[in-house]
Amino acid sequence: MESCTILPFSRSLSLLSRRPDRHEARPASSLFKRRSSHPARIRCHKMYVPGFGEASPEKKAANHLHKFFTYIAVRIVSAQLETYNREAYEELAEFLSRHSLNDGDKFCADLMRESSRHQSLALRILEVRSAYCKQDFEWDNLRRVASKVMDEANTRLMREYVLETSHAETERGK
Repeated sequence: MESCTILPFSRSLSLLSRRPDRHEARPASSLFKRRSSHPARIRCHKMYVPGFGEASPEKKAANHLHKFFTYIAVRIVSAQLETYNREAYEELAEFLSRHSLNDGDKFCADLMRESSRHQSLALRILEVRSAYCKQDFEWDNLRRVASKVMDEANTRLMREYVLETSHAETERGK
């Protein structure tokens, strides 16, 4: 992950808008003094996203995907069991009715501790979620689809706003 710094917004504006007098002697280091409440950041090629604490937005998204991959793995294993091991399918379905999949790791840990039969189900889920993440999930397609969804949503919202405001302008002109 790339680490970079930029100047705080208010400080960078003042540097851009103010031209020092030619006769004013100022050391170059005084232009880039750090404020104690804002760390100075220089030459960043990516957006700085405030408010994420120690985790980056990518780390937060990875955590969500981790949970999602557990959900997918449970669905895959469940579908497989339904066709060739009805008893294990029913055990997994019964366990699912009593335990939440919101925390995939906790779900798998609880499943492992339920019984030796459940332990093999949990290990299968762990194996499937890893294989799905590393081999089957289409990462490039995710990026393409996410960009497309974002562009379509932005276009729709802007179109709705223009239609709303142009309709209001037309009514005021009457």
